[in-house]
Amino acid sequence: MLLSLNHIQFTHPHLYRAFSKLADGERHLNHIIELDRYWDRLKQPVQQVILPGERMPKEARISGEYDLVYAGGTLSLLHAAVMAGKHGRKVMIFDRQTPAKSTRDWNISRKELLNLSAIGLLTESEVDSVIVRRYKTGWVEFYQPDGHQKRLTMENVLDCAVDADKLLALAKEKVMAPASSTLFAATSFTCCYQFDDHIVVQVEDRQGNPFWYKANVLVDVMGILSPIAMQLNEGFPQTHVCPTVGTIASGFENVDFDTGEILASIGPADTSSGKGRQLIWEGFPAKGQQYITYLFFYDEADSPNDKSLLSLFETYFRTLPEYKKPGAGFMIHRPVYGIIPAYCHDGFNRTREIADNRIILFGDAASLASPLTFCGFGSMVRNLHHLTADLDRALSENNMSKKHLEQISAYEPNVASMANLMKYMCFNSATDEPNFVNDLMNEVMIVLDDLPQHYRQAMFRDEMKIEELAMVMLRLAWRYPKVLAVSWDKLGLQGSVGFFKNIVGWAISSVK
Repeated sequence: MLLSLNHIQFTHPHLYRAFSKLADGERHLNHIIELDRYWDRLKQPVQQVILPGERMPKEARISGEYDLVYAGGTLSLLHAAVMAGKHGRKVMIFDRQTPAKSTRDWNISRKELLNLSAIGLLTESEVDSVIVRRYKTGWVEFYQPDGHQKRLTMENVLDCAVDADKLLALAKEKVMAPASSTLFAATSFTCCYQFDDHIVVQVEDRQGNPFWYKANVLVDVMGILSPIAMQLNEGFPQTHVCPTVGTIASGFENVDFDTGEILASIGPADTSSGKGRQLIWEGFPAKGQQYITYLFFYDEADSPNDKSLLSLFETYFRTLPEYKKPGAGFMIHRPVYGIIPAYCHDGFNRTREIADNRIILFGDAASLASPLTFCGFGSMVRNLHHLTADLDRALSENNMSKKHLEQISAYEPNVASMANLMKYMCFNSATDEPNFVNDLMNEVMIVLDDLPQHYRQAMFRDEMKIEELAMVMLRLAWRYPKVLAVSWDKLGLQGSVGFFKNIVGWAISSVK
């Protein structure tokens, strides 16, 4: 049942007032509530949605046959456009909401975005058309009570604001150019049935009517809510999460449209609930006079903290003036939100399940990106060439086994190792002083500031080499010996061993 804004008038007054001014405020409210169901799903028995073929209903009638059926209609469009246009594959995409509409906007550098033209998905002029703002520099800064925090500036890092919906609309045009392509909105995944030589995907429309589609491969791009990821990973699809909310708005006072604020904390951890979250802001110039602000925090997936987006949005609107002061003409153009997933691999290579026979997971459903920088969009852009070429080869060779498909992934050993650093940004009221995360990260900024520019760029572009990370860690331990004891608190024995395995795996991959 859909909720009206009146339901949150007294429980979330700041969010109520803000969303009441939006023409589609109730639609966004219900989408946020849908995403927040993720937290309840983690506590429930795992739903079995991957089923053997013999369990398919006798009355099922196949409504269409495709090479690839994509569940989810956002990042999937980038992949499907290449598979349909460049490789000539027959594709079908469905989404429970509206395809080609994102709940977040994206930042990336132009050099990285040009991967989309290099692969032939977009022309260079089309790439430039989705960049709505390029800023000159960016910085990272963590709060210190005495005001003496280190502001680390950097060039060419996340310095292009991308209109996500425009990019997805272009990709959608490319997908639908071949007459064989199909796209469905308001269509939800129900389950799938595995056969030796194909897979059948069962979906339903808004009225609950079932439909069945036959494919060689089901591509799961359903994001953090993916029931397939939940089943394949036995109810533990993520180890960590980053709940994120914000707005694209105009009318702020004293905004610098030439600078991106990549990470910015403005106070110690929020312990008002008796637990604790280190809240972090981001601010990016967007189109015209529009400005994007995000509020988020890193946390363990099973921590007792309140991680609901609804609650975080209330905190966002209540505290926004402490970060960027809205002026008299302040106007929200669109809310942005999501749960960014993270997975720390306990092994020398990828340990998260991302495939099964005739099923492959991409994007947030696969959870192979770093939550610190690139997230799902950057990971998809960076890996799109081999994610499409390798899957096309698998189709041509008729090799869609789990063992083969799981090799087609966005897993990067350096990213997996760097993701462990996110654990240091998860505040724990049982072990951490209120300003712990800020103090530690401020020391990291000081260390990076003393090193050549490419160190900071590599860290915030997920391009660090193992010897560069070693240099940063050694210098940090020299400056801030407390980090050695902190590491034990944050990682523990199992986490420390896992981090060591990741590093070894990274080192081995570097010499291959």
